[in-house]
Amino acid sequence: MTRPDQTSCCSPASDRNARPVTPVPFGAGKGMRPNAKRIPGGTALVGTAHPIIHEDAESPVREQKLEPFFMGETTVTNAEFAAFVDATGYQTEAERYGWSFVFWAQVRDDVGLTKGVANVQWWRQVYGANWRELNGPETASSAYHPDHPVVQVSWNDARAYAEWIGARLPTEAEWEHAARAGQGDVAFPWGDEPPDDVSHFPCNIWQGKFPNKNTCLDGYETTAPARSFKPNGFGLFNMVGNVWEWTAEPFHLSSNGNQRQSAANGYKLIKGGSFLCHDSYCYRYRIAARTGNSPDSATTHMGFRVAWDA
Repeated sequence: MTRPDQTSCCSPASDRNARPVTPVPFGAGKGMRPNAKRIPGGTALVGTAHPIIHEDAESPVREQKLEPFFMGETTVTNAEFAAFVDATGYQTEAERYGWSFVFWAQVRDDVGLTKGVANVQWWRQVYGANWRELNGPETASSAYHPDHPVVQVSWNDARAYAEWIGARLPTEAEWEHAARAGQGDVAFPWGDEPPDDVSHFPCNIWQGKFPNKNTCLDGYETTAPARSFKPNGFGLFNMVGNVWEWTAEPFHLSSNGNQRQSAANGYKLIKGGSFLCHDSYCYRYRIAARTGNSPDSATTHMGFRVAWDA
């Protein structure tokens, strides 16, 4: 099957000048850490022998030895992030910059004119958007849910939270190993059967015609609760779909000399896809799929989960 070009960005980059992130005391919030699942060590697979988006360096499949580790059974929720903010007074980068990215369908009519992102005009720059007011001023009551993944957080914000609870962001190998749950080179956490727009809804992605018509047949227009849909074999929820997840690593492509790699220098790797993914546009809700974003960027479809050494 020939798919349309999917090399345009799934997550808009802010291109803001980096500012120092407020340091937080390492491990101070250990008692607030989310439930964690023990992930067995062994030989992890990274990548796939069946790539879809070759330009993203999804292949070749390779092996990496891993020690056992722990991983959050869900992405970090709004309630968990709120505990961090309440304890430390931390301000996210979106709050300090004063704006963030919002998908066009969630921009309120009374916001007025907004600036779009080149080539992906469905992403709008909205002043006042942040992790509490996801879609801009006075939107917390309609969009903020304590049990949903925290979004509008940058890589720097995610790392600050992880340090506070004595954790870290996972590596790509750890993330893929945890998502596969011992099944080998499968496309999805549940196996190889892809979701569709008709009857198979194992995760939270887009149904319909992107970016204008979302039928929401999986039950969600935007994020789903962090603990929703069926967990994989390791007991982890929403490893694909729902929200993109920041990892610890830089985003590297196959060739450091190509144009995409040059544009992505300094970016951090994100995995898993989001509620805005559809195979007609962004078929990246697969385990081996990958993309990146600048470490100070934040959107309504990027979150994170944390890991601990065993």
